[in-house]
Amino acid sequence: MIRADARTRRLAVALAALGGYVDAVGFLQLGGFFLSFMSGNTTRLGVALAGGSEDARIAGGLILAFVGGVVLGTLAGQRAGARRLGAVLGTVAGLLILGALGGELGRLTVAMAATAAAMGCVNTAFAEDGEVRIGLTYMTGTLVKLGQHLAAALSGGARFGWTPHLLLWAALLAGAVAGAVAQGRFGLAALWPAAAVAAVIAIGVARRPNS
Repeated sequence: MIRADARTRRLAVALAALGGYVDAVGFLQLGGFFLSFMSGNTTRLGVALAGGSEDARIAGGLILAFVGGVVLGTLAGQRAGARRLGAVLGTVAGLLILGALGGELGRLTVAMAATAAAMGCVNTAFAEDGEVRIGLTYMTGTLVKLGQHLAAALSGGARFGWTPHLLLWAALLAGAVAGAVAQGRFGLAALWPAAAVAAVIAIGVARRPNS
């Protein structure tokens, strides 16, 4: 994150906020399962398997959908070549639209699977040589880097090297607050604003050269 240019940082912050929004909607809709935080779902899967709970089916399904989204985003980016970022974000927007449509039709499973896939897909946005440079929907690594750069600043290193990581985390938090408010008022229809924002971002990125 700290080595990224200003445009990339702004885009990463916007996508992290989108991820927080979507995750909060799913968390409340599903009663404690996540659409983007697969570490939490893995813990829930383990607990459910140990207790023989039906929750294992939900957690396992979300993990599979998320991984499927990563595969889809990676393949879309590979096929798009120099336009990979626009292709990945276009795929994210399409999956979120599918999720919102599923919600409108009362198909909760379709809505949540498509949206979890969108969150897997968005995490491939900043891939380079097959490796993700910036994680957008999981913040453990970001918080570790925040702490490391704070320590460096206190030790005479770069004074503000920690700020990009703080902004990324704060964006996810702000998005989650907005998603919780929207879900409380609109239920699954709260996915429509996320789909619209993703589409606007994808169109904007696609119009730029080498995106």
